[in-house]
Parts: sequence; structure tokens; C-alpha cells
Amino acid sequence: MKKVLIASILLTSISFGAMAQKIKGSDTVLPLSQKLAEQYMKKHPKQSVVVTGGGSGVGISALLTGTTEIAQASRKIKFDERQKLQADGKKAKEVVIAYDALAVVVHPSNKVSQLTREQLQDIFTGKIKNWKEVGGEDMRIVAYSRETSSGTYEFFKESVLKNKNYMNGIMSLPATGAIVQSISQTKGGIGYIGLAYLNKEVKALKVSYDKGKKFTMPSVDNAKNKSYPIMRPLYYYYEVKQESKVSDFIQYTLSAEGQKIVTEIGFIAVK
Repeated sequence: MKKVLIASILLTSISFGAMAQKIKGSDTVLPLSQKLAEQYMKKHPKQSVVVTGGGSGVGISALLTGTTEIAQASRKIKFDERQKLQADGKKAKEVVIAYDALAVVVHPSNKVSQLTREQLQDIFTGKIKNWKEVGGEDMRIVAYSRETSSGTYEFFKESVLKNKNYMNGIMSLPATGAIVQSISQTKGGIGYIGLAYLNKEVKALKVSYDKGKKFTMPSVDNAKNKSYPIMRPLYYYYEVKQESKVSDFIQYTLSAEGQKIVTEIGFIAVK
């Protein structure tokens, strides 16, 4: 009788475990995936969706090793990552789930309210070292960056730095929340975060991509009308052979209800 009971419990745990889905990767996408998973599980009580961060590169690596069903990413999958998947007999499917505006933020007491792309490039590459060089106080600039496994790190390098290298010794942090906290405690601090992380602890700067002719504040409205220049898509990647397992959650994400959550979190809907 005990053997039958143990076997029954084991079979039940396997059955429920088989329905579990894992989402891993981008710290930017993390709050969105968490909220989507929460609402999805309310509608599907027998389903389990576990969401963790770590960075876009970490998520895509987990897809390669088969330790996640969905990789959340704030950048496109790289050519060499696709090659590694193909070498392992796998193929990644890409889904754009939302759009994000990347906000450049400083300490609330900082008198600087706007910067050009060129000034940002010079700050993060180490050419400009003091806030007085861009109209601020005589105060050392402390630049914060995401770590190299982050898709946000790579997107900022590509869009703002025009693929120039970050300065040596830049303060690299593992999570967006850590950047917000550090800048809120550092008067000379500057960094970049996804729009969904913007709060009163930091001040967003207006940015110009036309050498100072027009400066635009990061906001959902300015992202929607495409007047804000630092914009990017956010992605889910999954292995094609896993499509039957993840398709229902992906469809929920792209549904009217899912896209409403996208806007509530602070991102821009794809539809």
C-alpha cells in the first residue's frame, strides 16, 4: 500500500513538474514577465511559470543548455549564439513582446537636465569627467553601467556610444535596481535604466540625437510617437521544439490583456 502511495505522489509531482515553465534573462524585462506570469497563473491555476533575471546573455545561455523554456532579452540574439544553438540541433524563435525607452538618469539634486548623445558618449567613454563641463556643478562624474552580460549594456553601447568602448573602471552593476539605488545615493552619479524602473529616487534627463536642436524626455507617450531617440524592442526567445509548451503563455503575452500589462508596467505595447 505504501509503495502505491509513494508511486502516486511521485507521478503527481512529475505531472505538475512537466507543466512548469521557466523564463530567464533580461533584468529589464523581469518585472514585465513577473506580472505576466502572475496573471497567467491566476487564469491557469494548474500551470506554473517561474521567472528569474540575470541578464539577456544569461537567459540565452540557459536556452542553449536547456535550463529555461523562454529567454527574455533586451537585445537581439547574436550570430554566434544562434550558431551554438544550431550546433546543438536547436533553433530559436524570436517574438517581440514590447518596446522600451532607455532613460538616462542622475541624482535628483543634479542641476543638469539635458544632454546630447555626443556628451553622453564622452561621459561614458571617460572623456568628460566633471559635471561643470556640461553645465553642472564642479563635481566628479560617477558613471554606472550594467555588466557585460546585460542586453541593456550592449544596446547603450551600440545606440549611444556608437560602439566605442566604455571607460576603464566604469562601475558595472548586475541589476537595474542596483543602478537606481547607487545613483540615488551618489550626487555625481549617472546611469541608464529601462523606463519601467524610473522612479522619484532618480531624475531622468532629456536627450538630443540631433546635436542639441531638440531635447526629448523619456516617457511612454514620447516612445509611442517615436520622438524619444533611445528606443528598443524587448524579446522572448524559445526553442522551436518547445513551441507547444510555451505557445499558450506567448499568446497570452501578445493578447489584449497581456499588452495591457505591458503598458501598466511602463513599456510600450506592440499592438
